[in-house]
Amino acid sequence: MKIVQLLPELNEGGVERGTVELSREMVKRGIDSIVISAGGKLAEQIDTDGGRHICFDLCSKNPLTAPLRIYQLRKLLEKVAPDILHARSRVPAWIAYLANKTLTIPFVTTVHGFNSVNAYSRVMIYGDRVICVSNAIKGYIQQHYQVPDEKISVIPRGVDLELFDPKNIDQEFILRFKEKYQLDDRFVVTSVGRITQLKDYETFIRGLVAAKEKIPNICGLIVGGVRQDKQGYFAFLRNIVTEFGANGFIHFAGSHNKIAEIFSLSDILVVCSKKPESFGRTAAEALAMNVPVIATNHGGILDIVREGETGSLFSVGDYERLSGKIASIQKMSFLSLRDRVVEEFSLEQMVEKTVGVYRDIFP
Repeated sequence: MKIVQLLPELNEGGVERGTVELSREMVKRGIDSIVISAGGKLAEQIDTDGGRHICFDLCSKNPLTAPLRIYQLRKLLEKVAPDILHARSRVPAWIAYLANKTLTIPFVTTVHGFNSVNAYSRVMIYGDRVICVSNAIKGYIQQHYQVPDEKISVIPRGVDLELFDPKNIDQEFILRFKEKYQLDDRFVVTSVGRITQLKDYETFIRGLVAAKEKIPNICGLIVGGVRQDKQGYFAFLRNIVTEFGANGFIHFAGSHNKIAEIFSLSDILVVCSKKPESFGRTAAEALAMNVPVIATNHGGILDIVREGETGSLFSVGDYERLSGKIASIQKMSFLSLRDRVVEEFSLEQMVEKTVGVYRDIFP
């Protein structure tokens, strides 16, 4: 079986990482994997893992160039002759859908987010099968597009259980990190994600400040990079920390690729997102490291965080409730959090279910 995945580009991001991981795992299973995108820093990894990356402009939204790109993609697909097309974003889906009109190759789409409801987004339900990364996404597209159950497969984003394994962590990094932020004998509460308003780090900060009254040794970590256009918001957050006198126990740690290690030294992960997460990858990764999660009670994260079982939930912006949840979880014991990820959110299950969709529509 020969699979072609199509996406705009291959730089950092959940969709991109998932594409690379699926390609690698399909190659291990003897499946011919091809990825078509405009390129990016992860493109080389496709070839390194035994797949094939083809550079093609599936990124531009310019309608004037679309007819030529549709024609060129059709010619490319005639040459590659795939058994399945799998589009992961709207522009690639439109280009592939129209290029495939005369080729009639079985077509799969994955809906990764709560896209705006309009004719442009509708293409994501044009697949012969539609994959949704969470039950929340499934409900969303069924509400707005009336997609029948039999056409949809809910396949959560898979966690790489080798990468996120308490037995495989870099102890030297942990020692350096703990020393830098003075984390010994501290109750560490972490939030991970780029510095944006949607992540609502203001609520995270206020929640930790309030929780310090009950947990004197609490320490907060905000782990994420800052784009140039978010420098103003970053300065606003730093000012809040200073105003609360929290510089000694709330730290901006910047962007890191050793996220498993940071989870391993954390006691809780907090997700304060204002906008519903389509899935909640960091929450699943934290559970894989046996770290409970407190999260805002909407979106795909509801598939992952269950009250009292894997963590707790609170309403958007309710920092007082967050504070109480942190204090409560400090006293609770959570067993076998990793087992939940193994059963429901592993990379293995993502690959097996996705290949199962391919086989269902493979003629």
